[in-house]
Parts: sequence; structure tokens; C-alpha cells
Amino acid sequence: MYVTTSTLVISGVLFGVYLATGGWKFADVFVNTIRRDLWALKALLTFKILQQRNTKHNRTIPKVFEETMRNHPKKIALQWEDVTWTYQDLFEHSNCIANYFRDRGLEHGDVVAIYVGNRPEFVALWLGLARIGVTSALINFNLHSDALAHCINISFCKALVYGGTLTPAVKDVKSQLKGGLKYFSICNEEKQSIMEDAENLDEALASGCRLPPDSPKEASIFDKLMYIYTSGTTGLPKAAVITHCRYYYISTMSHLMLGYKSTDKVYCSLPLYHSNGGIVGLGQCLCHGIPLTIRSKFSARNFWTDCKKYNCTVILYIGEICRYLLAQPSKDTDRDHSVRVAAGNGLRPEIWKHFVERFNIGQVAEFYGATEGNANMMNVDNRFGSCGFISMIAPSVYPLMLLKIDEDKELVRGRDGLCIKCEPGDFGMLVGKIIKQSLTQRYDGYADEQASKKKVAYDVFQKGDSVFMTGDVLTMDKYGNMYFKDRTGDTFRWKGENVSTAECEAELAKVLHNQHTVGVYGVDIPGAEGKAGMACIMDPNREADLELFYAGAKKELPSYALPLFVRLTDEIEVTGTHKIKKVVLRRDGYDIGVVKDPIFFLDAAQGKYVPLDTVLYEKLMAGLLRV
Repeated sequence: MYVTTSTLVISGVLFGVYLATGGWKFADVFVNTIRRDLWALKALLTFKILQQRNTKHNRTIPKVFEETMRNHPKKIALQWEDVTWTYQDLFEHSNCIANYFRDRGLEHGDVVAIYVGNRPEFVALWLGLARIGVTSALINFNLHSDALAHCINISFCKALVYGGTLTPAVKDVKSQLKGGLKYFSICNEEKQSIMEDAENLDEALASGCRLPPDSPKEASIFDKLMYIYTSGTTGLPKAAVITHCRYYYISTMSHLMLGYKSTDKVYCSLPLYHSNGGIVGLGQCLCHGIPLTIRSKFSARNFWTDCKKYNCTVILYIGEICRYLLAQPSKDTDRDHSVRVAAGNGLRPEIWKHFVERFNIGQVAEFYGATEGNANMMNVDNRFGSCGFISMIAPSVYPLMLLKIDEDKELVRGRDGLCIKCEPGDFGMLVGKIIKQSLTQRYDGYADEQASKKKVAYDVFQKGDSVFMTGDVLTMDKYGNMYFKDRTGDTFRWKGENVSTAECEAELAKVLHNQHTVGVYGVDIPGAEGKAGMACIMDPNREADLELFYAGAKKELPSYALPLFVRLTDEIEVTGTHKIKKVVLRRDGYDIGVVKDPIFFLDAAQGKYVPLDTVLYEKLMAGLLRV
């Protein structure tokens, strides 16, 4: 076949028009993202096939775990200190728990609160309860006082299982808990006294029936498996609903996207009551046969030693962990390990390269995920600084997007009343389209229906549709790679935890006997991950006793929520609806060159607030103070 001159001319003209109208941009995007997108598409299709099987055969998480156990009963499942549990051990311990609580009248749909530290028994507890259709409310073991009582009460639990070392905290809030609650103590130390009205679960684990009980006939993969608490955007912690279906989705998609191998072993020093450690990490063990090493509490000094000792190949992190590890003196053990992948969230771009190079990490799988929502993504191609991506070739396959926001970080709508999508380079709020019938885009929300509704925006791209609002501001490059910017809600993140300013303000006002207005907000510290808490107290007569303030705050708030800075001021500006105006407060922060009010810094070594003078300020700015 001959190609005529006119055909060549027409083809050239069409190609020129194609390039002139932006076609070359799509070609650039296609070439640079097709491998990444195909990898993600393969993972998504594989998950959907597996989940359809789960739906067809009603395979709840205990059933999925039992199948994993049948495949390799003698393989190590959990390691903790010098304790090792095989899959058979974990199966039998969870059966003991299931039989024990079934015999005490708990049934499908009931709730039990679990207030226990990181250890194998924690896993056996919620897995065993799930076996008989009971939902577990996973309580942050750092909580105490009002926040602890609140989390227990909003779960509407029938029983509380608590770790022996946490007995004082339980006794402290017992009078605030709803009546009729049954108490069970576990992991009690030898000479530790148990509350008079509590049953000792250790005896049940030692001698209980280890055969699996029958699952409730009405059990479904769409049942509530657990509540994981999140601060949300305001107020006290909220109980996010994790169904069996969602647990499998998060653990399996992270498994497929990261590319786990059957020979991998995961090291987890994160709390198991959060989704990172408890689903992304533990889910590999329960659903995919990957051994998990648990540490009660993160230790920078022992981190790499542990990784080598347990021969771990994957580590779980939050950004603060990476910074703490980098702050340690360089040692030979920094690179003497088998770790090939670091998976987590919050690794700051400023330390990303240094972390990878110093510790010889082959891949960083930074991810973004909202515990209660449907917006989850992962960096699968080692893209520096990115927390995930959306496909620019086929965005509808997994409908996440950025929407324009105004200065108050509210969604912007056009003349037609619909929201406006961001262009690459813009900052916007990440949202996930809600599709009720979808295995990946359904929205389960919180236990509190009203709280769930507040996270949903309607009539977004067309009348009648809806999206889940993450409350986080991100930006995107031309290839769809996402980069975290900030939170929109009145919260900040410190020590790997979300801190609700409203909750802090309420507790600190009580500490001050409600005699002073208190505004709490997050401030940046050079070299530190997240934002540290700062409290501005309206105290024109300088009557506030900061020693008593610290003692009260330490009692009422978890350690990560304690204000690192305190500012005493004559007046705090409020809105017409009496909300504290924080824009200027955040901008001024603790800059002693700008703020004329007295500012105090929490000296952890002395256990008190000390005046923030020039010397202290300069040390903070230079990153010479550990905070």
C-alpha cells in the first residue's frame, strides 16, 4: 500500500493539532504512569475477586484467619519479647476467649471494650470475640480520666477487658462508667491485685476450651468487627466502624500494593489499637500468613537490633519514629539488618532521603488512609515525598480527587452549586466518592450516625452524589502523585496521635476551674514531626498557677496532648458565635520576637513550665532540644 503525499500532510496536520491541544501532555502522563497504574489495577482486580469469594461464602475475619492457620499451623504468627505464638497457638487462645464469653451470655451484636497494651493476648481477645459475633472497641491504652470514660461509654459495651497494669486507670473512672458493666482483667502480674468485681481472664486462657465454637448463623462480613477511635475534626474521640469487609480490604490492598512475599516478616512497634499497626500490620499476619513481631512500646535504641534478632524484612512506621531513629548516634547496626521495605505514613520530605540512605531501606511505601473513610492510597513506586497517587489515565476506576477550598478550608462551589476539582499544583481537600454497593468505596463512618453525616458532602459533581471528606489538604503533581500538606479540622498531629483542640480546651478549662478562657492550637517546631500543642490562656491578672496547671493537665490529658507551650494573655479574640479566633495565634506561635505576652515552655526534665527566654528559643530553632 502506498502512502500519498496528501495523506502524509493530513496526518502531519492532525498530529500537530493533537500536540497543540495538549495531546503531548497525555502522552507524557501515559508513558510515565502506565506501569504504576497497571500494578494498582492488578491489585484492585485481585482484591475484588478475593472479596467476592468472601462475600459468597460469608468469610468473616475469623474464618479467613482459620484458613490461614490450616495452611501452616506450626508457622510463627506472633512474636513479643521472648514469647512466640504459632498460628495454632493463636487459634486456640482465641477459641478460649470465644468460648469463655459465649458461656457468659455475650452474643452476636454485643460490644466489649478492650483496654490492653501491645501483646499477643490483645489479638486473641478481639479475634475470639469476633468468632462469636461480638464487636470489640479498641481503647487507646494511653488514655485516662474523662477521655477514657468517654471512649468506653460511647461504645455501649456490655463488658470491659483491661490489662492488669491499667487497673489504676480503670478504678479512677469507674464511677463515670455506665451501670451494669462487667469487668475482666487479663495479663495480671504475679502479686497484682484484681478489682473485687472483676473476673480473671488469665485462668480462662490457661485452662479453657480450645475448640472453635460455632459462628452465629446471622454473622456477616458486613458486621462491625471493631471500633477504632479517631479524634475526627473536633471534640472527644469518635468510634470509627471497621467491618469485617473493610478490615480485609485495608489489609489485602496494602498486601497486594506493597508486594509482600511469603518469606517476609513484619516488625511493629506501633499500637495495635490504631489502623496502621492493627490492620495494615496485623492484617498481614491474620489474613496472609506473614509473621508479626510486636513491641510493647517503641524503642529507638533497640529498633534495628530487634529487626535483626527477629529477621524482619518489613517495618511499620509513623513519621515520628523515623525522626527518633535518625536522632540516635550512628551505629554499625544501622544497616546490619534484612529490612527491605518501610511502610507507614508521615515521613517528612526533609528527612526522607537521609532516612533511606542511612538505614539502607530499598523501598518506602508511604500511604494515606482515613480510618473511618474510603480514601486510601499508597506510594508504590518509591516516589520521593508522595503518600500515594490517583490515576490520571483512568481516574474513575478508583474515584479519589482533590476539591478546591477557600481560606477557611471549606469546599468551594461554582455558580451551578457543584464543587470544583483541583488542577495539578493546587492545594485542595482529598475526598472519596461514596458508592454504597462498592467493596472499596462504601463509607461505614462512625458509631455515632450524626458524626458520620458531618464527614459527607452532597451534590459534589452532580445532584444527588456524595463524597467522604477526609479533612486533609493535599496537592498533586501532573502524574497524579499526592503530597500531604495540612489538616483542615481543628486538630493537630503530635507523637503520632491526632489531638483534638476542643477536647484539650475543655479539659484545661476544668483544670483552671473554668476561670479562664483557653485556646489550644498546634505549632511547628524545626526538625520535629507534626505540630506541638500550645495553650493560650486569657489571664489579665496573671493569676494562673502553672505548677498546678501542669499537674492537672498531666492527670487529665494523655502525654501527647500536653501543651508544650503556654502563653498568658490579657485578651483572646472570639467570633460572633464565641469561637476563639486562632489564625493569628497560630501565625504568631511562640515567636518571642513577635509575641509580647509571657510564654512558657514545658521542661520535661524538671516537670514544669519554664519561661521561654532567648537562649531556650534559639536552641528550639536550632533543633538542639529534644521535644
